[in-house]
Amino acid sequence: MINSYSFGITQWKHIMYLFNSNQLYYLLESTRANLSPLRYAILAAQEWYESQYNPLYSSNFAQTMRATLEIAERISRKYSKPEFGITAAMINDKSYPVENEVLLKKPFCNLVHFDKKIYTGKQPRLLVVAPMAGHHATLLRGTIQEMLSYTDVYVTDWIDASQVPLSEGSFNMDDYIDYVIDFINFLGPNLHIMAVCQPTVPVLAATAIMSAEKQKNIPLSLTLMGGPVDARENPTKIGSFATDLSQEWFKKYTITEVPHNFPGHGRKVYPGFMQLVGFVGMNWQKHLDSHIDLFQNLLVEDDAKAETQKAFYDEFLSVMDLPEEFFIQTLKEVFKQFSLAEGKLISRGRHADTKYITKCAILGIEGEKDDIAGVGQTKAALDICSNVPSEKKQYYLQKDVGHYGVFSGSKFRKFIAPTIAEFIRKWD
Repeated sequence: MINSYSFGITQWKHIMYLFNSNQLYYLLESTRANLSPLRYAILAAQEWYESQYNPLYSSNFAQTMRATLEIAERISRKYSKPEFGITAAMINDKSYPVENEVLLKKPFCNLVHFDKKIYTGKQPRLLVVAPMAGHHATLLRGTIQEMLSYTDVYVTDWIDASQVPLSEGSFNMDDYIDYVIDFINFLGPNLHIMAVCQPTVPVLAATAIMSAEKQKNIPLSLTLMGGPVDARENPTKIGSFATDLSQEWFKKYTITEVPHNFPGHGRKVYPGFMQLVGFVGMNWQKHLDSHIDLFQNLLVEDDAKAETQKAFYDEFLSVMDLPEEFFIQTLKEVFKQFSLAEGKLISRGRHADTKYITKCAILGIEGEKDDIAGVGQTKAALDICSNVPSEKKQYYLQKDVGHYGVFSGSKFRKFIAPTIAEFIRKWD
């Protein structure tokens, strides 16, 4: 989530001088409402130019208008949470239908199971703990799809804070840790866990607490992928940004209030639209070029390339609000005090010291070109879990991939997923 802070500090300050931070969300929603007639006009024009009853349908002019209107519609759209869209899994070259079902509902998260209905074989059970870091758990669609070939997959599907009424209370990093423990106990013994990026810290904390309390459902293994276990190791610009600015700065310039047209109205959040500015701002030229390329593909009706690009941006532009308490506590514990790495993390009076972990096998995975969680930050887990036997520790560095390549893409499918599967089978 910190990657979205590194762009536009000056720009955000200028905006905040003009508007109280609490007004930003209201301003955005008001602007959307005022522009809705224009959006409806775009949709109506789209329908006309896409209709084969239009006498100009086959003309170059109509082709240009279709491409232009589609780009305009996509820019003006409010992107909702995508579907997982996983309907089948390949196991030993045979396809099995998959249905996802919610097993447990909590105010800020649903526990989802991807059930291979007619598959009768036995696979290790894997809980994928998705990041609460701006994008939805659907960002891990490719991760889940690949791991379904090897494991029985469950995932934490975090809920947009704007959709959670104030009556459900607050949510901070302590709550995140408690949710992980609750999900582990709900699923029972003989469970493996995969934590992608941000949750590497709370998952380690949850496992340490369970180990200290000698609970019976301690995970068999942890796979930790591209996360800031110790953000001091090989610090990135993103981590340095989070470390250098005060909590008061973040509260003043990034926290706003959910407006009245949402179920969570009145809740203080780090809003998705502000995160999106950061996501785009980090590589604005790349995103501009991608949209120019999309326009050209629409113009020449290269549907295959256009659909791939649209699917990516349907996911990328769909963001969720984060609760203020979770965001600020994560900044404090992970990027300012390095509490877990220092052995000083206390959650609700419980000492989450990783030295308590003794039985759980640990696999650390990093990407050589990761500019969000630098090389060494995840590997640090193997050092701070000093009482885990060395034969139960494994490290894997994937060459030529950045942050997202750690859990998605061709190298993930070809190299990383089989490594994880082999590690899980070894300790199942």
